[in-house]
Amino acid sequence: MTPISLPETALSLAGSLTPREIVSELDKYVVGQAKAKRAVAIALRNRYRRQRLAPDMAEEVAPKNILMIGPTGVGKTEIARRLARLAQSPFLKIEASKFTEVGYVGRDVESMVRDLVEIAVKMVREEREAEVHDKARQAAEERLLDLLLPPTPPSPLGESSTDATLAREHASTTRERLREQLRAGRLDSKSVEIETRERAMPSFEIIAGSSVEEIGVNLRDMLPGFFPGKSRRRRLPVSEALEQLTQEESQKLIDMDAVAKSAIHRVEQAGIIFLDEIDKIAGREGGHGPDVSREGVQRDILPIVEGTTVNSKYGMVRTDHILFIAAGAFHVSKPSDLIPELQGRFPIRVELEALGRDDFVRILTEPRNALIKQYTSLMATEGLTLEFTSDAIDRVAELAMLVNERTENIGARRLHTVMERLLDEVSFHAPEMDGASIRIDAAYVDRMLVDIVKSDDLSRYIL
Repeated sequence: MTPISLPETALSLAGSLTPREIVSELDKYVVGQAKAKRAVAIALRNRYRRQRLAPDMAEEVAPKNILMIGPTGVGKTEIARRLARLAQSPFLKIEASKFTEVGYVGRDVESMVRDLVEIAVKMVREEREAEVHDKARQAAEERLLDLLLPPTPPSPLGESSTDATLAREHASTTRERLREQLRAGRLDSKSVEIETRERAMPSFEIIAGSSVEEIGVNLRDMLPGFFPGKSRRRRLPVSEALEQLTQEESQKLIDMDAVAKSAIHRVEQAGIIFLDEIDKIAGREGGHGPDVSREGVQRDILPIVEGTTVNSKYGMVRTDHILFIAAGAFHVSKPSDLIPELQGRFPIRVELEALGRDDFVRILTEPRNALIKQYTSLMATEGLTLEFTSDAIDRVAELAMLVNERTENIGARRLHTVMERLLDEVSFHAPEMDGASIRIDAAYVDRMLVDIVKSDDLSRYIL
């Protein structure tokens, strides 16, 4: 049995993590939502299992797409984004409503696959650039040294061979001395004139909400002779010139055809598309008019999710094994309002729970990117020490939950607004408070926020 060939990074990373370990990694960034984490962990592990099957069997194993149901701000997008980072998979988040916002002529649904390919190309190119960086840097150094110390001209007639040899040795010694100074950064203040090449980009008009490039017609790639690159000389500091030349040398060393081929392969076997706001294209019972557009978008999306071939400027892309994670609040509509064919393509349904006070406390303190840690680090850059007491954190969580109950429930996103309002004075005066230490306790929170929270009108517009 020969396993199918898949991107090495995705294979090694996905295979090294068990579902339990994947959930543990997600727990570092997302609070709660155990069912959703469990579902995406199994989906990622199943990809690894599929990679180990014989090609004929692997071809038959379709990804089990996931439908997340829950209010805004509870972690749906973050779970999908962190999952993609774990697997180093090409990841695209797109709102389903983008396909209807221009009336009956929304964005071309196939553009989501083309956008995913662009992301994969960028990923693979950056990986290749890292591989050839040392070689490119060395070539860039040689070019820069040629500018700083032009090559020794040929020996004039009549000059002895001894004199010519001494001249070459002197030039070589000087060049090596310059190289040492360049690597040590002692030449960074000097400037050199280099020739850079730019690609001429035609301007495209926006037609019916989509650019010419979005509908797959890239004139620059189809007719390269019509848009030749322009060369111009620029005077740059040595440090910038070295980076510019390194990039140019990297491009010479990278085979873009191989990059495109690898990127398409990675999209087909490891790509993840997060289709947000899918409830916005669900038809409502007894609905008329605009619901025709919603159903039309669903029918356009259906073949992409089912498995089809999409034309991109890098080649044909099959969508059969792309993992689709759809999400929506479904406040007005419900999953059964989607057309039956589309419902069937999302066999795994997980309901995410609304966040409460205790969840807010955990969000403020536990994750690696917790808000308290973020604000403390930001103020530390100004020499200001922030200290949050436990009763202050409890009070912030309580007030955020209260505003969510009285106004629109936007989940954990409310904490961002509340924290900005709470630290408004501190953030404004921080540059003048170098070396100070501020203790944020419950009394401080009440002084800054309670009046706003008590007023429904104020909290609606300010928090």
